[in-house]
Amino acid sequence: MAYLEVENLRVAFGQKEVLKGVSLAVEKGELVTLLGPSGCGKSTLLRTIAGLEHPNSGKLLLDGQEIQDRAVKERQIGMVFQSYALFPNMTTYENIAFGLRVKKIAKKEIEEKVQQMLALVELTECQHQLVTSLSGGQQQRVALARALIIEPKLLLLDEPLSALDARIRKQLQIKLRQIQQELGMTMIFVTHDQEEAMRISDRVHVLSAGELAQVSTPYELYTQPHNQFVAEFIGDYNRIDGLELNVPLNTKGNMSYFVRPEVIKFVPMPNSVALAVTYQTKQVLGNTVRYHLRTKKHQLIYVDVLNDGKFIQLANHVTLYIQPTDIIAVET
Repeated sequence: MAYLEVENLRVAFGQKEVLKGVSLAVEKGELVTLLGPSGCGKSTLLRTIAGLEHPNSGKLLLDGQEIQDRAVKERQIGMVFQSYALFPNMTTYENIAFGLRVKKIAKKEIEEKVQQMLALVELTECQHQLVTSLSGGQQQRVALARALIIEPKLLLLDEPLSALDARIRKQLQIKLRQIQQELGMTMIFVTHDQEEAMRISDRVHVLSAGELAQVSTPYELYTQPHNQFVAEFIGDYNRIDGLELNVPLNTKGNMSYFVRPEVIKFVPMPNSVALAVTYQTKQVLGNTVRYHLRTKKHQLIYVDVLNDGKFIQLANHVTLYIQPTDIIAVET
């Protein structure tokens, strides 16, 4: 039995069914993400696990115990929100200590645990400052420490980094993953950002319109999408008409064909498939140069090449080369 099990969970608001029989399992010590576009049901799923929403049907089991009918405070689950939800009139120390004080833990034990948490999130020097004087990244670390200090069985994070700028966001992704691994904490992290999910997760659960579209490791998700939605949502896959590829393909049913930008080459390879295109423009993306091209059927194709400072000089008409094993066929 998995540490957390969600069984056939259904949640509706009025006539609108938001979760349509979702089932998933999370192992102890895992960090998994719920990934999907706005409105797919990922935050509703998180809030239902926390007890903030009540399911119409289905089961929730945490550490072998059914919790779907338990009150929020009885579930032993911590939660971190995008808005931080800190007490503005309290210091960093007081915010982190709040949960322990509510439980009437001894003052000496509170002091020890708060200092441990301050060190863990690297905020010891800010402990006597009002949280309103802290930066967004620091406030989110306070919120994380406040959730962790009560030692929850499970920590839920609802887009906790989405309001931060890109640089701070990446720093906190690394810090969060370090803390999770150091504590062995089981975490579920909601995000709409594909790169964020790939960067921090043990496994990614992709949701689409209230249903699970795929559950995989980040690598498997990127290299082996199970359907058209996942292929188009994850990364920058090129969708190519099967007839233009001029290669025997699986044509059973309605199929779409996808190729990753980094596997397409400008020079022939053994057994490669040729694709005639027209050059459009190029775009420098840090350590990568992205070439924009179009097929005869006007489909836009991206080709990513390592940026070595020497741009490839392309004529107007170009031939691309793709290995058949790099062509991913999915049902539409």
